[in-house]
Amino acid sequence: MPQQRQHDMGTGGACFCPKCEYRAEHQRGVPCQDERCPHCGAKLIREGSHHDALLQQKRQG
Repeated sequence: MPQQRQHDMGTGGACFCPKCEYRAEHQRGVPCQDERCPHCGAKLIREGSHHDALLQQKRQG
């Protein structure tokens, strides 16, 4: 049975690259992590997501 992802972040917001800080508007129905940065090829992260919070903690110390 395929794993079903639950995303409750709503519409709007932004996706960003954790490596080069590229930013793009979030596209409804397309998870940011399924998109790649056009500059460096890294997976994008949704602004305000759990992964964004983990990245901020890592950068702080």
